[in-house]
Amino acid sequence: MSNIVAIVGRPNVGKSTLFNRLTESRKAIVDDMSGVTRDRHYGMAEWINKPFTVVDTGGYVANSDDVFESAINEQVLIAIEEASVILFMVDVNTGITDLDDSIAAILRRSRKPVFVVANKVDNNSQRNDASVFYGFGLGELHLISSMTGSGTGELLDEVVTHFVEIPEEENALPKYAIVGRPNVGKSSLINALIGSERNIVTPVAGTTRDSIHIHYNQFGHEFMLIDTAGLRKKTKVKENIEFYSVMRTIKALEEADVIILMIDALEGLESQDINIFHLAEKNKKGVMIVVNKWDLIEKDHKTTKEFEVKIREKLAPFVDVPVVFTSVIEKQRIFKTLDVAKHVYTNKMKKIPTSKLNEIMLPIIENNPPPSLKGKFVKIKFITQINGASPMFAFFCNLPQYVKESYKRFIENKLRENFDFAGVPIQIYFRQK
Repeated sequence: MSNIVAIVGRPNVGKSTLFNRLTESRKAIVDDMSGVTRDRHYGMAEWINKPFTVVDTGGYVANSDDVFESAINEQVLIAIEEASVILFMVDVNTGITDLDDSIAAILRRSRKPVFVVANKVDNNSQRNDASVFYGFGLGELHLISSMTGSGTGELLDEVVTHFVEIPEEENALPKYAIVGRPNVGKSSLINALIGSERNIVTPVAGTTRDSIHIHYNQFGHEFMLIDTAGLRKKTKVKENIEFYSVMRTIKALEEADVIILMIDALEGLESQDINIFHLAEKNKKGVMIVVNKWDLIEKDHKTTKEFEVKIREKLAPFVDVPVVFTSVIEKQRIFKTLDVAKHVYTNKMKKIPTSKLNEIMLPIIENNPPPSLKGKFVKIKFITQINGASPMFAFFCNLPQYVKESYKRFIENKLRENFDFAGVPIQIYFRQK
């Protein structure tokens, strides 16, 4: 299971700035106005070769009547429940507020590793002021400036010591995770595949209580199937069903080999689907799209092609992804889903002989060499596949630093044209010969 670090705290203490620094992105909107982070952001980060997922929660406002703030509060509670480690951010310039005390009271009950992170510490006098936060009774205090990055390295050194080591998988069976927004038909697909009501299915989104692992061995297919609908019943689910399902999905991504991303034909590919797709891509997982409820769409001979083109436009630049159109209720093409998942898994594990790689790719490179830069010509001499959990290729050349990103994309496209890697992210490295 993936290690998740949740950043919690009241509004405007710098959570999104820290999120951006850890994930090396500008994904979270940063503004002086409190409460800007309405939607939850999640991204991949890494420290000393230990990857983890960071969740940027909205600012916690206790006992608020505001509909947005109450939704944010509940999502903070969900993040606390799902996280491996919690970073409780406070602002050294304002000291302890009633809101900070409310959050600290929740965190004391959580039994999770909690780090009190005093932000905006830029000089020695502020370091002295920060000692007041020991009053929370939550253990060690870390002083940082998320704007400049000072103190974040020491913080992460401590955070990663609390990560759960992901064990080497004893079971060699492929693992397929069915993911997607609530109520797109994930559990119905599993029931249709195994021929029994293994999962509770209702029209109410979010009835699957937890991730379910199923050993499937029928019709020439054997694998572990992970149903990540993953939503425990809660008193108030409404706005937060999707967020909770995202947290479950993130946890399942790490252990799956192939991600079966299921979408609703009536709703199309939405922003959360795209986020999950790119998270799977960053995790170097095989991925395929299943469009469910296709029986409800009025069709002509162009409908499937047009729908597929729209999907690929939204998924760019990684568009070499199989798309299967199904109706779980009508049992249409559900077994094609398994055939395609198996094909993606085979592509993910594929090893191309070095002789074949060089035989096919070197003439292509000779006819389309990398553009020269400052009068320097890049000469690629040798290609080999590197051992890894997903396809990785090393291109040995005289001047790897002069190879541009556009040429890497050209090489990737040629690899895909000549060797079937549908549904699988490819990593390409240029190395000094």
